[in-house]
Amino acid sequence: MIHQYDEPVYLISIVAKILNIHPQTLRQYERENLVCPSRSNGRIRLYSQRDIDRIKLILRLTRELGVNLAGVDIILRLKENVDDMETEIADLRHELAKAQNSHSVSPDKALVTKRSIYEMIIFEN
Repeated sequence: MIHQYDEPVYLISIVAKILNIHPQTLRQYERENLVCPSRSNGRIRLYSQRDIDRIKLILRLTRELGVNLAGVDIILRLKENVDDMETEIADLRHELAKAQNSHSVSPDKALVTKRSIYEMIIFEN
């Protein structure tokens, strides 16, 4: 059976086995708000593939790069901000391309600029 990327299906014991870490490590990551697994009606933690990939990134940052958990938190927040900005830029590019292809306003008249002239008056004593 194939599951969706965000579908919470993995128990904590399975995730710990897959990643070769102790379940307590996963609980610590949850306490630090680095990972937020879903919960079943019986309050059992259920992890999605997205959660597992996020944990892999956390493990890489801590094990291979020596980043502490506070640093991991900052990195993950910055990564989310960058991802959001990239999505926004892609949306804006799509809107721009759509506007350019619609030809509702000719390209040479699409931008209106205003010029202002400043005059300098110098008063002498």
